[in-house]
Amino acid sequence: QVQLVESGGGLVQPGGSLRLSCAASGASVGRNTMGWYRQAPGKQRELVASIGRGGITNYTDSVKGRFTISASWPRNTVSLHMDNLKPEDTARYYCNARRQGIDFWGKGTLVTVSS
Repeated sequence: QVQLVESGGGLVQPGGSLRLSCAASGASVGRNTMGWYRQAPGKQRELVASIGRGGITNYTDSVKGRFTISASWPRNTVSLHMDNLKPEDTARYYCNARRQGIDFWGKGTLVTVSS
């Protein structure tokens, strides 16, 4: 059974930074595509960043240059480092693992960017 547990969300001022972490069990972050998604109130869930085999990364345009996704194979964790946060980044952030075509999700962690 795949379990994903997110941590690191919170309240931050515009221009600030946060680091989200996702602890995975039942799936290896090195052998599956891992991603961070977010969902703001009244909006659809969207892909923020993903990291695949070999460490190949992908980012949605709105976060390029500000967010960095990384994976630790020994710890089996995936992190999302977010810099220069903007109010429009406010959302619940979800960790995702895609294994053999099946998506697994964590419960999410809330990020609020506000002064």
